Amino acid sequence: MDQTIFHLINEQWTSPALDLFMAALSDSEIWKPLLIAIALGALFFGGFKARAFVVCLVFSLLIAEGITSILKSAIDRHRPKQVQSVRMVELQRTRPKFMTLFKKPTIRFSDQSDRNRSGPSFPSGHMTNNTITAVYLTFFYRRRGWLYWIIAAAVGYSRIYLGAHWPSDVIATLFLAAGEALLLLGLFELIWRTAARKLAPNLYARHPSLIGNVNSQAGGSRHFR
Repeated sequence: MDQTIFHLINEQWTSPALDLFMAALSDSEIWKPLLIAIALGALFFGGFKARAFVVCLVFSLLIAEGITSILKSAIDRHRPKQVQSVRMVELQRTRPKFMTLFKKPTIRFSDQSDRNRSGPSFPSGHMTNNTITAVYLTFFYRRRGWLYWIIAAAVGYSRIYLGAHWPSDVIATLFLAAGEALLLLGLFELIWRTAARKLAPNLYARHPSLIGNVNSQAGGSRHFR
């Protein structure tokens, strides 16, 4: 089943438009300047929630990167291109990087030279990062934040489309990364409630929770009564 779905996505459900879209979506170098700008904007011009979101997310991604690296080495699952010939989409090299969006990508099939160019297949680093981001956006921004799950799903699909991961890699990583995100967010919330109460009581009084304004909720309840 895993291989059947993989070959459908990688070889049959393809088109020139999807080639460019999936390759661009999966290339973090294209989006890195924009993401850094958004993060810096949130830190310098955002409120408490935006800053808490960025700080928690950055620490979580760093921790998750280490966990992903350990699991990749321990499980050592081969990527599709390491065990068979798969369809690959390669973006043109341009400067600046985003100009590759206006160039037709190269399509080729993997060969022996591709088998040692990348590490193990599980878990997927792309899916881990985007799942954690989606979980955090959902908790911090509720109705607007959950929309990022569409992007996370598209990135996961792109990893299969590009021949980088098996479908089972993406699905299993989704659950693994969601669990990591929830555990880390719970840990950060515990640290905040423990440390901020002692070290920054005034700030803690205004923001007793990282992911929500408890005072506002309590006030709303009193008003309702």
